[in-house]
Amino acid sequence: MSYIFDIDRLHAIALQGIGKTHDEMVKVIVEETARAYPKHVDSNPNRRWLFSLTAGATGVMTILHASFTEYLIIFGTPVGTEGFSGRYRMEIHDFFMAGEVWTYRKDRCGVREVAGPGDHTVLERGSVNGFKIPDSAWMLEYGRGFIPSAFPLILGDVVFSAVDGTTLAETVWLYGKMALRELLVNQKF
Repeated sequence: MSYIFDIDRLHAIALQGIGKTHDEMVKVIVEETARAYPKHVDSNPNRRWLFSLTAGATGVMTILHASFTEYLIIFGTPVGTEGFSGRYRMEIHDFFMAGEVWTYRKDRCGVREVAGPGDHTVLERGSVNGFKIPDSAWMLEYGRGFIPSAFPLILGDVVFSAVDGTTLAETVWLYGKMALRELLVNQKF
């Protein structure tokens, strides 16, 4: 299967956001991803931010791209959070621009792995970890695989824990609108 986004190119784009204020970082990342992938990235400067409540962790995200096989978001939190990565049938790449993320795995439960600005981590298909963002942290996150297979995990806390119909509706509406646009306009099947 061919994918639109190139891992190395996304990492290079994320590096351009390091050391900037939050607003400037977002502006640079949106502009550079839109320049690199003009038909596939929402470049509207008036970003819509959504709460992301996934596997016990809370943050905010803005969606740059959504399709049935790929997504690209800016994700983070200004106050920290922790939770479970989830086990996905896709791979997730995180390109860190600000702050730190601590992770651990059950096979190395005594080891804290720390990722920070400039780092690129990958959550492989079927892998899991626990994580903590001890303070403010921001990343460009890219997922590839069959994205709808992750919906139960991605939306589970919104439905069953927070019972937040507004966040659920906003997330489903925005993702659906962008995925449909990608399907129709760019004929990515």
